[in-house]
Amino acid sequence: MIRFRSIDKYYQSRIQRTYILKEVTLDIAEGEFVTIMGPSGAGKSTMLNIIGMLDQPSAGEYFFMDQPVHLIRERRLADLHKNHIGFVFQAYHLIDELTVYENIETPLLYKGVKSKERKSMVADMLDRFNIVAKKDLFPNQLSGGQQQIVGVARAIVGRPSLLLADEPTGNLHSQQGEDIMQLFGELNKEGMTIIQVTHSDKNAQFGQRIIALEDGIVKNDISIAKIENYICYQN
Repeated sequence: MIRFRSIDKYYQSRIQRTYILKEVTLDIAEGEFVTIMGPSGAGKSTMLNIIGMLDQPSAGEYFFMDQPVHLIRERRLADLHKNHIGFVFQAYHLIDELTVYENIETPLLYKGVKSKERKSMVADMLDRFNIVAKKDLFPNQLSGGQQQIVGVARAIVGRPSLLLADEPTGNLHSQQGEDIMQLFGELNKEGMTIIQVTHSDKNAQFGQRIIALEDGIVKNDISIAKIENYICYQN
């Protein structure tokens, strides 16, 4: 589904070039659940934004579902994004002027889903996340955790092929976070490809693979099964 070939992301000043990502080459298959980990400033969110077509690489090749993203015009990129990608942002990015219901409905409007089907799909999200009573509230009337839950509902309401999640449980209490990760696990079993950025070792265990970034470079790319087998062997 995703192929990076020598992807760089850098910022150029008059005297130097500062790399955020450098020579990143990787493949992510359809149906995988992948975790990106690393220290602050490693380039994790930048990688997620490039995968989600919210940012452009400075150099290299990016193929999404065999489409050469690095060569595609902006309108086609927008079509790929709205039809195939859901994004859970660390900073929510809800639309302040829209209610909870309207925020969740927004990606369905962009996709041209008919009214009756939209109502059913949004109602399912409201019920699944137990936020029916909050459907007419605005983001500034919600707690940080509630805004994050609305952000998750908005990201998955259209059943995207690829779900990108940047610290999806960072603003949730432990049980809410556990519930969200369980939901991600279920969606992955149903065929959704998921890529998450997290600092949580526990959340990483829900996936099958960890990509470790450091200073914009892939330092390690290993399956969870290999890690578990190594731990068992050591014990």
